[in-house]
Amino acid sequence: MSDELRPRSTRSKKLSTIARHGRLRRSNPFVTVAKVLAASLAVLLVSGASVAAIATYDVASSVQESVPLANETEGPAPKIDAIPGGVNLLVVGSDSRKGQDASFGPEDSTGDLNDVTMLLHISEDHTNASVISFPRDMYVPIPECPDPAGGTFDAMSSQKINTTLTYGGLACTVLTVEKLTGLSIPYAAEVQFDGVMAMSTAVGGVPVCVAEDIEDEYTNTYLPAGMHTLEGLEALQFLRTRHGVGDGSDLTRISNQQVFLSSLVRTVKSASTLSDPVKVYSLAKAVTANMNLSTSLNDVSTLASIAVALKDIDLSKVVFVQAPTGNVDGGVEPIQPDFDDLFTAVEDDDSLQLAGDPAAEDPAAIPDPDATTDPAAPVPDPAATPPTAVLSDSVQGQTAGDVTCSAGRSLEDQ
Repeated sequence: MSDELRPRSTRSKKLSTIARHGRLRRSNPFVTVAKVLAASLAVLLVSGASVAAIATYDVASSVQESVPLANETEGPAPKIDAIPGGVNLLVVGSDSRKGQDASFGPEDSTGDLNDVTMLLHISEDHTNASVISFPRDMYVPIPECPDPAGGTFDAMSSQKINTTLTYGGLACTVLTVEKLTGLSIPYAAEVQFDGVMAMSTAVGGVPVCVAEDIEDEYTNTYLPAGMHTLEGLEALQFLRTRHGVGDGSDLTRISNQQVFLSSLVRTVKSASTLSDPVKVYSLAKAVTANMNLSTSLNDVSTLASIAVALKDIDLSKVVFVQAPTGNVDGGVEPIQPDFDDLFTAVEDDDSLQLAGDPAAEDPAAIPDPDATTDPAAPVPDPAATPPTAVLSDSVQGQTAGDVTCSAGRSLEDQ
C-alpha cells in the first residue's frame, strides 16, 4: 500500500495504443455517470458494522423495482453474514434524464445509454477484489437479448458497449459482458445521476488530490491544485469532467474516477464512518433509493452480505483497472491477449497486481538459494495465499490503498 501522492499523469506515456476522445464523436457532457459506480460501490464496501442500519425498514422500503437477469440465482436471501463464495456484480450508469433533477436537462434530451459499465469481482475466499471499467466506446459483440416489452432483440456482431442498455435494458448489458469476459454475472445494478451526490454527502465528503488545476467549462468544474473534500454537486462535477483532466479522453476520465473511488472506499471503511450510525444509515439509504437492482440483488440482506464479504479485504487488495483497449476508427476495441488474460486471472480468483507496482518487483519475493531455514518455523501453506497475476502494461489502474492525484487540464490546453 502506498501513501504517496502520485499524479496520474505519470502514466500518460503508456497510453499510446489507447484512443483519445478528441478523435471520437463528441458527447453531451452530462452523460457521464461515473457517480453511479461511486454510489454503488460505496454501499457494497461498508463494513459489517453497518448491517443494523442497512436492515432498517426505511432503507428496505426504498429499494426500487428489480430487474430479472438470465443467470441470477434464486432461493432465500442469505443470512446477514459474509455471502458464501465469490461475487460478480455489474454496475452500470444510465444517461437517462427520467426522474432526475431538471438541471440535468429535459427528460427526453438523451437516450438510455450505459456510459459507465464496471464489474465488481470478489474472490471466492474473500481475500481480494477488483473493479474493472469497460470504456463506453468499446466495440463488442452483443448477443441476442430479451426485449423488456416482449420478444427478443437480434444479436449484433459489433456495437459500442454503451448501447446495450438501449437494446435490452440492464439484462442485455449483463449478457453482453458475460459473453465478452466468459464470466457468469448473477448480480447487477443500474443507477442514474442523483446517486453520487447523496452518497458523497452521506459520508461527509470525499477528499481528493488535484495535481494540476482542473478547468472545465462544460461541467462547470474549476478546482485549483491541492486537496479538496467534495460532496453533492461538486463531487458529481468532478466525476463528470472529461475536458478538465488528462488528455480530455473518456479513458483519462476513468482514471480520474478511480482517484475519487479509491478515496471513497477509504472513507467508507474508515472508523469515522463506520462508528457513526447516522452516516451508515445515510449510505444505505442513498444507495437503495438511487439504484435499480437485479432481482437477485433486490434484498437488503443480500447487499449487506456482499458488504460483509468485502469488509476485511486489505485496501491494497482492492484493485481498480481499465479493461485494456486500443484505438480503432470511431472507438476502441480490446487489446489481445491482454484483455483475455485479465479476465482469466479474474476467473481464477488471482490477486491482481499492476505492472510497475513495486510489490511486483520486490526482491524479497524472490527466494534466496543461500538462505538458511529455521527448522522450528512453521511451513507456509501455499493454499492459504492466492496466486498473484501481474497484469500487462496495457492495463491501467490503482489500488484502493494508493493515494493518487487527478491530472488536471486547463482551458488553454483544451
